[in-house]
Amino acid sequence: MDQMERIERTLGYTFKEKQLLREALTHKSYKQPYNNERLEFLGDAVLDLIVGEYLFKRFEKHDEGKLSKMRASLVNEEGFTRLANHIRLGDAIFLSNAEENNGGRTKPSLLSNAFEAVMGAIYLEAGLEPVKEIAITLLESVYKEISLDILFKDHKTALQELTQAHFGITPEYRLVGSSGPDHKKEFTIAIHIDGKAYAKASGKSKKVAQQEAAAQTIERLKKELS
Repeated sequence: MDQMERIERTLGYTFKEKQLLREALTHKSYKQPYNNERLEFLGDAVLDLIVGEYLFKRFEKHDEGKLSKMRASLVNEEGFTRLANHIRLGDAIFLSNAEENNGGRTKPSLLSNAFEAVMGAIYLEAGLEPVKEIAITLLESVYKEISLDILFKDHKTALQELTQAHFGITPEYRLVGSSGPDHKKEFTIAIHIDGKAYAKASGKSKKVAQQEAAAQTIERLKKELS
């Protein structure tokens, strides 16, 4: 099974026009007559609407301010990167060798853009309903609980509480890499607990990378400790 077919099976959607999916998975570095930037633009707007409607219907007692904060915490680079990682989208992206060697398959900006592009491609071919079904299913799989408290929880604090309770120590955050120009740097942070590596994540700031790595470590620890 090739990567495009795997993505279709994972999402539960088969493209009639395979070139549309190929375009959604093609980064500009791949040097084709097409890339995923236009589909990314479309997908961003579609996901903004879908998540907005989902929150509006699910949280009937929340006012506009709370709904806006919740949507902003889901419809962003970090949020879409989590969804992309859940379906291993990075493995399927068409990249140049240089971009791949530069860690492109794990870059949040590249992953979130590709995720938006794939959703945009499904919308273009099949309309809103299939995208809504796929996006909401992914959201509810990645975020076991969606609430103001959960979305705005400090993962670093939660991880520290968890490791102190179970191991009597605090996690160690190590900067293991950085890439990109000064105005658009990506930082990669690894978390070690008692000398053991647990997770590694990248972000547009060290803080974002630390939070994502902490979230991944919490998920892993919950499985190990259960």
